[in-house]
Amino acid sequence: MEQFQIETAQNITIDQNTSNLGERMLAYIIDSFIIVVYIILMLVLLVSLNIDPADQWAFYLILGIPPFLYYVLLETLTNGKTIGKGIMSLRVVMLDGSKPTFANYFIRWVLRIIDVTLTSGGGAVLTILIRGKGQRIGDIAAGTTVISEKKRIALSDTLLRELPLDYKPQFPQVTVFKDSEIQTIKELYDKSKIKGDHNIILSLDKRIKEVTGIQTNLNPIDFVDVVLKDYNYYTQKM
Repeated sequence: MEQFQIETAQNITIDQNTSNLGERMLAYIIDSFIIVVYIILMLVLLVSLNIDPADQWAFYLILGIPPFLYYVLLETLTNGKTIGKGIMSLRVVMLDGSKPTFANYFIRWVLRIIDVTLTSGGGAVLTILIRGKGQRIGDIAAGTTVISEKKRIALSDTLLRELPLDYKPQFPQVTVFKDSEIQTIKELYDKSKIKGDHNIILSLDKRIKEVTGIQTNLNPIDFVDVVLKDYNYYTQKM
């Protein structure tokens, strides 16, 4: 899954995950299956109605509109999603993260003729691999991409701390905390280290000692780090 940065109108930079080829292909297969099922049901219905052959063309025309406009209609009406994209947690967005207009969806839809129909999907696959940012030809022309809304969780986002096999905890008192409290401590601690905000770490050091009654000569930054590791050690052993 490729990650790229978008910058909003407020000059805020956001990391965004593009969908990968596997996800997009699965979404396409799901959407194609739905369209095929619709067409089959439509044909069965027309046969069962015994419509006069002279009038059949009108029914075919009317009932054929939904599958023909499937992508552009659903993406416009459901904020960048088709049924397949919804199941795969994908969405069409502008490169700056904003919501596309109908014109953007329409351009993507028209160029599906090149991306998918005429090249059997080869044009889309090749362009996505070469271009990056999850863009096929239609996306490049429309200024859009397809993102994944699945939340990626890294080890640094969880309570877990990597501990050596021979790790020896120092403060069993840390088990008085709840997971939510330790998560808050961890988030404050990590952000403070990145920003160099020593005052926050001093406040954490003081508060942890007040709650647990721990007395130690460790400096605040090392003490909070040990508390987080000890909590992980004890909770993983429970």
